[in-house]
Amino acid sequence: QVQLVESGGGLVQPGGSLRLSCAASGSIFSISFMGWFRQAPGKERDLVTSITSAGSTNYADSVKGRFTISRDNAKNTVYLQMNTLKPEDTAVYYCNVRGIPVNNYPIPFNSWGQGTQVTVSS
Repeated sequence: QVQLVESGGGLVQPGGSLRLSCAASGSIFSISFMGWFRQAPGKERDLVTSITSAGSTNYADSVKGRFTISRDNAKNTVYLQMNTLKPEDTAVYYCNVRGIPVNNYPIPFNSWGQGTQVTVSS
């Protein structure tokens, strides 16, 4: 069982910044994918950004140049630095981690965080 704990959401004014964190714990052999999704009211959950174990990153066009994903492999933690926030960034943000567990090797796991609210408003 792999658990994810998110932190860092909140209310921020347009143009402001927030940093989200997501720590994975439990029986982890390896992590191949760490990503952030978001879901606004009445909309589907969409991929915002992701990072592989090799460090390759991918960003949605709407956040390129404003958001930065990073990971600390020693801590099994992924971060999302969000700058120049816009009202349209308002959503619940979910982290997603995929990899191989120790106790059920080699069947992969796909875990989701509980979600953290990000509200951009003046």
